[in-house]
Amino acid sequence: MIKVFLVDDQNLVRQGVQALLDLAEDIEVVGEAADGAEAVQKIPQSGADVVLLDMRMPGLSGLDVLQALEGQQQLPPTIILTTFDDDEMVLAGVRAGAKGYLLKDVPLEELVDGIKQVAAGKTIVRPQATEKIRENISHLKNEFSSIEQPENLTARETEILRLMAGGHSNKEIANSLFVAEGTVKNHVSNILSKLGVRDRTRAVLKALELGLI
Repeated sequence: MIKVFLVDDQNLVRQGVQALLDLAEDIEVVGEAADGAEAVQKIPQSGADVVLLDMRMPGLSGLDVLQALEGQQQLPPTIILTTFDDDEMVLAGVRAGAKGYLLKDVPLEELVDGIKQVAAGKTIVRPQATEKIRENISHLKNEFSSIEQPENLTARETEILRLMAGGHSNKEIANSLFVAEGTVKNHVSNILSKLGVRDRTRAVLKALELGLI
């Protein structure tokens, strides 16, 4: 059973998400918060496996929540729930530790799939769901630590990066490409090194920013 914690200042949104998740057999909502301060207080004690987090809330924002819990090393895997006009906030949230994002009007199947992927240690930063961000990313301040033009990726590294963007694990990528999992791990390490980032999520975002995928 995957335990989920909901954070949104709109009661109807929380009720709607909970009603959807009640239809999933292997997901249980274990708590909710109506603002950022309540979220920071309740999440560490909730035992949640995944947090669904709104970003724009009065008082402490979703970004504040991420930064506070990440600073305390008490941030569970977190999915940002967003709308298309939250592109800059989404990027800031992922940089602050979120594992990806979903649109608030996402179908139940995609919501459940996203929760399961993040609970399993994957990310859900997918190119097909980032067109708005891709369009506006050039206008955002570059907060990555890597150089503007990293070392060129090989064709295989680019292929693996696209699969990473789809939320696939190293094992799934290895099975898809008919190679050893250790080979994929080596490629992923090379990708992170070339892009100058520290994790898979930032690698995908950096690749989107540079138009590599």
